[in-house]
Amino acid sequence: MDAIAQRRELRQSLAERRRALSPQQRIAAAQGLRRSLEQLPEYLTDRRVAGYWASQGELPLNLVIPPLATRGQQFLLPVIGSGKQLRFAPWQAGDDVEPNRYGIPEPGNTGELLEPFQLDLVFVPLLGFDRRGNRLGHGGGYYDRSFAFLNEQVRPTEPLLVGIGYAFQEQPHIDEYEWDVPLDFVATECELIDCNPQANA
Repeated sequence: MDAIAQRRELRQSLAERRRALSPQQRIAAAQGLRRSLEQLPEYLTDRRVAGYWASQGELPLNLVIPPLATRGQQFLLPVIGSGKQLRFAPWQAGDDVEPNRYGIPEPGNTGELLEPFQLDLVFVPLLGFDRRGNRLGHGGGYYDRSFAFLNEQVRPTEPLLVGIGYAFQEQPHIDEYEWDVPLDFVATECELIDCNPQANA
């Protein structure tokens, strides 16, 4: 089996396992995720924090988002733009959303859209990850395209990219491609993983 077919099969098996989680398992994972993120100073202080609207069994951010507003931080959601580029719109509970082409809710009435380089901290959804910061996404390339500028900079820098996933999504090794943008950290329901321990020492 070639590498592309292997990635496709891995994506499928991880997506199926994620969708099979019970509501109780998701709630417990959301609680664990918040505890993991509270170990990351940037989560407690960064001004512009982008995330995602959980779909297809993704680890929900519903317990991570509310504390941001109480600390005066801004939360943003991705909006799909032209050329498979993401931009980000401020969002808070109760704001209108409308489904994008994939059926994932995006903020409606987007007045102010921010570019990826204007963000401080980004919670990145994923299907799989390894401890070196390699990420297996859904294959659309939206995050890699949008944050490609980070590959020309010394990491970690801003925005800080934090992958969000369940512990079972960890893989021993994920192949790197030249267009991939590595993660700085991964947060699961069990731990916060520093993907560049030497750089952050």
